[in-house]
Amino acid sequence: MAENTRVSRIIQGDCIKVLNSFPCDYIDMVLTSPPYDNLRDYNKSLEWGEDIWESAIKELYRVVKQGGVVVWVVGDATIKGSETGTSFKQALYFMECGFNLHDTMIYEKNSSTYPASKKSVRYSQIFEYMFIFSKGKPKTINLISDKKNKWAGYSSFDGKIPPVPELSPRNNIWKYSTGFNDKTGHPAPFPEKLAKDHIISWSDEGDLVLDPFAGSGTTGKMAKLLGRDYILIEKNPEYIKIAENRLSNIEESLFL
Repeated sequence: MAENTRVSRIIQGDCIKVLNSFPCDYIDMVLTSPPYDNLRDYNKSLEWGEDIWESAIKELYRVVKQGGVVVWVVGDATIKGSETGTSFKQALYFMECGFNLHDTMIYEKNSSTYPASKKSVRYSQIFEYMFIFSKGKPKTINLISDKKNKWAGYSSFDGKIPPVPELSPRNNIWKYSTGFNDKTGHPAPFPEKLAKDHIISWSDEGDLVLDPFAGSGTTGKMAKLLGRDYILIEKNPEYIKIAENRLSNIEESLFL
């Protein structure tokens, strides 16, 4: 593959093999949500385990540019009464491969798939981790400022302290409603708004955004709407069709 090949595209295939074909230092940003501990079989197409995610992380370090960012949205299964902790193992392996753990963020959902009852042994699970890894210092940081300041406009009497701005950067727990605009036919899509906010935060217009576990193509859709190029890798042909459909029917005025 030539390094100047920047045409947005969807590639069907095994993500490790496809990533192996990419040149080094090629991708500006990665936004993905890999399989979670075999919680879903993805129409019996899932092959997943430690050897696979380790290989994927190694390849991501090779293909991501210096200053590039990987957003890894992930959760853990509960097996025999214990959470697996796989998400933490993956985070540590990213660091072992050379990535910096730039931030550990939380994606909080508005509801739980399995709400707790009086017979439950743990509280309702309504969040996932969003690990932000960087290859060196991030080249792009566009923090979203939508947190209202209680003391907006206040300044010192002598004018030495500038007025408090109306809005400040939000915190690292992001809350999203799920299941409204994200009915794609895929069993585990993340919200479009989540993808949009991360792409704005860690990339610039014209950058190349990769999702190696593309599913229904949410990363590609939001990258296209935000003026970024994208590469989506997906193994399942049914999800490829869903992604192609979504990307071919974009009407920018409805989303931006």
